[in-house]
Amino acid sequence: MPEERNSPSYIGVLLRHRLAWPIITLLLLLAVNTAFNDSFLRIEWRDGHLYGSLIDILNRAAPLVLVSLGMTMVIATRGIDISVGAVVAIAAAVAAWMIGGSVAGDESRFPLPLALLAAVGVATLCGLWNGVLVARIGMQPIIATLILMVAGRGIAQLITDGQIITIYYKPYFFLGGGYLAGLPFSLFIVAAVFVLLYLAVTRTALGLFIQAVGINPSAARVAGVRSKRLILGAYVFCGLCAGIAGLLISSNVKSADGNNAGQLLELDAILAVTLGGTSLLGGRFSLVGSVIGALIIQTLTYAIYSLGVPPEINLVVKAAVVFLVMLLQSPEFRAELGLLIRRKTTREAW
Repeated sequence: MPEERNSPSYIGVLLRHRLAWPIITLLLLLAVNTAFNDSFLRIEWRDGHLYGSLIDILNRAAPLVLVSLGMTMVIATRGIDISVGAVVAIAAAVAAWMIGGSVAGDESRFPLPLALLAAVGVATLCGLWNGVLVARIGMQPIIATLILMVAGRGIAQLITDGQIITIYYKPYFFLGGGYLAGLPFSLFIVAAVFVLLYLAVTRTALGLFIQAVGINPSAARVAGVRSKRLILGAYVFCGLCAGIAGLLISSNVKSADGNNAGQLLELDAILAVTLGGTSLLGGRFSLVGSVIGALIIQTLTYAIYSLGVPPEINLVVKAAVVFLVMLLQSPEFRAELGLLIRRKTTREAW
């Protein structure tokens, strides 16, 4: 009997955890997909690797997870970066231009490692540019990154000469379309970035410093925290993640499109970060939550297309689901909802 009396409060504690509703949302989306597709959860071993809808979702979510991790660090410092989509396009354009190659697929204009480093390096410089504007010059984050968001598309199109560059160099395809130990190679890249970042924010003072800067930058500066360097580093890391994501995307589609690559990716990343429990006011952040949020976005996208929702309303459906989840995450909304339910129950009892 005591256990039964305590069980509701235990469930309540679990539901109040900031990752509870994102996890519940992800499970519900998986259940919806399973209900409409009997083979959704089926995973097979085919052609030397795992094959199935879940594997496909994980593979396609990899670029979004990377960008979301970088966005998490920026938002945690009270910033925002709406230029990540353009940075993705720039990195993809640089890699495609440097690789080039013939239709035979056995030649590259420059060595592959050099092309990869150049693409990621340019993306990191873009992050540095944003960081300097925000941390050093004091420009508002949304304005600073809006500049690169607009100019970045133009830069990417200049690199590609306004054309879609097709990549033929086969070794490059392994980044976004290859498999290692039966799993997509992109998952290992995401896992490496996540583990390194997670260890940095949990095993060192970095996480505490980021929280301090996000909660109160002035107080953090008085306490001796070098807030400008941390903010600068957050934008640099965000640019780095966007650059790697650009490589994965261009490798997967075997081309680079300066106009459409990474289109609206910044919005999906911001949604993923907020769905995962990171506060847009800064300070409170969750890396695990951002990963779950990215998986929610990708699973929702998969469900929309698999259910045959017309393309012209799929963004509306996505926005409605995200809006509902954000309401459920709000303590104020849950409190008001609980009050209304109690009032209704009391009236029915009378």
